[in-house]
Amino acid sequence: MPTPPPTGPLVTRDSVARQLRLLGVETGETLLLHSSLSSLGWVNGGAVAVVRAVLDALGPSGTLVVPTQTGDQSDPALWSDPPVPEEWWDRVRATMPPYDPLITPSRGVGVVPETVRTWPGAVRSAHPQTSFAALGPLARDVTAGHAPDCRLGERSPLARLERLGARVLLLGAGYGACTSFHLAEYRIPAPRVEVGRPAPGGGWERVVEVSITSDRFDELGHDFERDRPVLRGPVGAADARLFPVADAVAYAERWLPLHRPREEEFPHPRD
Repeated sequence: MPTPPPTGPLVTRDSVARQLRLLGVETGETLLLHSSLSSLGWVNGGAVAVVRAVLDALGPSGTLVVPTQTGDQSDPALWSDPPVPEEWWDRVRATMPPYDPLITPSRGVGVVPETVRTWPGAVRSAHPQTSFAALGPLARDVTAGHAPDCRLGERSPLARLERLGARVLLLGAGYGACTSFHLAEYRIPAPRVEVGRPAPGGGWERVVEVSITSDRFDELGHDFERDRPVLRGPVGAADARLFPVADAVAYAERWLPLHRPREEEFPHPRD
């Protein structure tokens, strides 16, 4: 059977840039982009065209930021998609390559962030599991100083984006992907967990961190959009949303303790 032709719509660099401007993206601003390439339709040029379009909308004075997380830099005992046999765990820990911001690929965040990560001039933050990559005049300011024991908190690019007045662009992605909500988890009562990963100089290390989860973020996003101004519009076949990082964080700080309290969810980590 021959492959059926794509159903469209036909999406181009120019059409994405135009629709982003209609949505409200402004020249010179800083955007934290969460995206789903497949939701846009048939994109002529794929992820490269989408990145070029966002940069077109921002102009040379704007800064584009994306999550470039590396969840596989973690303890194999916790892997579930897929799991690995228990008899492999020690060997996996002993031989896992440490995070290198220049070459370690992102995982689970989509092809657009990976395209930004490898873009000429891209800068990436140093956290081995929850890094961000950025392009533009503020790229180094956003990504610098990402503390190794602060995945998505006060010493991460998220807090810096909040201070810079950045906005979130959900491009075909849902609120479950909204990392800004995680910053609120650092500002409310939250359990701590012990996080394992390869150490920068070799071997294995364990770091005590705030426990983060995107559980119920879709509900949080629904209420946020109901109560706060969120710009919405089409980009190709996708729904796009645009809103300030600071608004999302502030709303989540109030919503999470009421609807998803977690103080007793996990025991304290081992001393």
